[in-house]
Amino acid sequence: MTDATYWWHLLCAIAGLNLIAWTASTAWLHRNRPDGTTWPHQRLQLLLSALYVLGCGYRCFLPVFDVPRVVMVDSWASSVLVGRSVATIAELSFAAQWALLLRGGALTTGHRFGLHVAHAIVPLIAIAEINSWYAVLTTRNIGHVVEETLWGTAALLSVLALLAMWPRASARGRRWLALAIAAGGLYAAYMFAVDVPMYWARWVADEAAGRTYATLAAGVADASSRWTVSHDWAHWRSEVVWMTLYFSVAVWISIGLAHVRLPLRAQPPRP
Repeated sequence: MTDATYWWHLLCAIAGLNLIAWTASTAWLHRNRPDGTTWPHQRLQLLLSALYVLGCGYRCFLPVFDVPRVVMVDSWASSVLVGRSVATIAELSFAAQWALLLRGGALTTGHRFGLHVAHAIVPLIAIAEINSWYAVLTTRNIGHVVEETLWGTAALLSVLALLAMWPRASARGRRWLALAIAAGGLYAAYMFAVDVPMYWARWVADEAAGRTYATLAAGVADASSRWTVSHDWAHWRSEVVWMTLYFSVAVWISIGLAHVRLPLRAQPPRP
């Protein structure tokens, strides 16, 4: 087996463990279902997490390198069109989880800035997804530059909102805030230090080489019908780090978000 094949098997194992972790987490939460106003929030987080876990699991078993149309499995289910559709649903679900976290924290601490950021997260990521589709269909990496910049910006705004909530948070709440701030900060740093420069370099190289880009209509036909099966490490090397982290650490964060007890709606003040 090639190095790429070993890596693919690792992704499949991670996907299986993630599904077990989500199932165990859900069972634990149902056994320890909290009283009061936090359960609707946690139940919604579990549903969104399920979409993310399943979407990432699908992409682990059928990895796709979108722009060059490189896949591990020779199947229509590996097509870029199918993979990108699954990814869009999963990523919007993950963004909605973060929006819920920020909204619940803002309602708990009474912080308006956090509420505004919470309302902005999903629209920002929806725009990022549009740019991702543009990049994938036309093979213009500038779309990925915009996409990753928006993801990084959403993470930075989230960190700022969480920091603003810190003074009003309880001691227990600050433990969750510290984890969320650390995760958001590391993610933003990775996006702006690694991902955005990588896609920018690819865009500059394509422009310098005079690459011919597809139209959107031609891109749809191409993405749905053309894929190249390769287990060559050279084809996958540039994708290994982000895919491995994305399908492991990001999924674990998604599962963990359901354990944060926050209100789904603002509660009336006590008399």
